[in-house]
Amino acid sequence: MSERKLTSYPKEKINILLLENISDVAVSEFTSAGYTNVRKLNGALSEADLIEAVKDVHLLGIRSKTHVTRPVLEAAKKLQAIGCFCIGTNQVDLASATEMGVAVFNAPYSNTRSVAELVIGLSIMLIRRIPDKNNAAHNGVWMKEAKGSYELRGKTLGIVGYGNIGSQVSVLAEAMGMNVMYYDTEIKLPLGNAVAQRSLEELFGQADIISLHVPSTKTTKNMITADILKHVKPGAIFINYARGEVVDLEALKECLVSGQISGAAIDVFPVEPEKNGEAFSSPLQKLPNVILTPHIGGSTEEAQLNIGFDVSSKLLSYLEKGASFGSHTIPSISVPEVENTHRILHIHKNVPGVLSAINTALSDNKINILGQYLKTNEKIGYVVLDVDSQLSHEALALLKEVPHTIKTRLLY
Repeated sequence: MSERKLTSYPKEKINILLLENISDVAVSEFTSAGYTNVRKLNGALSEADLIEAVKDVHLLGIRSKTHVTRPVLEAAKKLQAIGCFCIGTNQVDLASATEMGVAVFNAPYSNTRSVAELVIGLSIMLIRRIPDKNNAAHNGVWMKEAKGSYELRGKTLGIVGYGNIGSQVSVLAEAMGMNVMYYDTEIKLPLGNAVAQRSLEELFGQADIISLHVPSTKTTKNMITADILKHVKPGAIFINYARGEVVDLEALKECLVSGQISGAAIDVFPVEPEKNGEAFSSPLQKLPNVILTPHIGGSTEEAQLNIGFDVSSKLLSYLEKGASFGSHTIPSISVPEVENTHRILHIHKNVPGVLSAINTALSDNKINILGQYLKTNEKIGYVVLDVDSQLSHEALALLKEVPHTIKTRLLY
């Protein structure tokens, strides 16, 4: 295929803002593609500061601490897409982004291995009571004993949430000689010899180690309550490297103090500091055989490199080709390049008659459509049109006037 100009807008005028110390691999991907106006900041921004910062931004990159609210989106008149350089997207007002035709991408798989490996490591540390022995040694006490220390082999791991991370934990656990059971609200095909359970109570009553791997949703908020925890097998270990709002920490504390739960590892909390060095408080502090970490389950060099490459590639593909695969807001389309055409993107409200209006406007003006791709969701429709290159600017003007149009863009 002959080389073509990948965007009709001068690359040096496209503004890219990356927050929260996103991996330099993302910066490299953008600059290698010819985008020179890339600004990278180490920390998150408050809503007020973000509103000021995004006014002329075309692509915004964030991690988990930056919250993109409706006022932020309303201020970002030029914004085409947001890249969440992490697993989740709950820090973005997805409903407003959908309404305004802003694509939102993330990296749902890139740090899966990092979290899964750590969960296995934590299981070993806790079942051997390493935190207690470590604290004793630091305090000058020699605690060489086998009491209360066990092997993972032959123990049962209960996984709550059998998605990308939970299923990989399942595979690693079986390799360690563990029995695996899982609970998920959806029917999931088990990997290896894992066995599905019908309820949380059933799983909690049998598992020697319980590990949570659920997303943050209305249904998972306060999912693990005192009523659920009372079903825990005596002496079990509890791990939450999922989301902080899922567990009632006071109820978990009671189980740890009473000995119902013999150890815990918690990485996520209902309220977390915005920056490194800020004060942090949890009811689980100072408890024996408890490991508390500052939301670092997926924080490895490998994961950050993978995330940086994954999300920047999706953003570039959307910016330059109109491909929306992996977007949580714009309907997902993977589109081929078509030679000797100009490509126009059209985002509109999903109401009857819009596609007909698009085709009528172009045909009435003798503009031939050489390729057309349409996908809708419950809110909006997304059309990618390849038209005669000599008439593309006329076509763009016509498409802007189609009723219920949200956003149009001449790609190349």
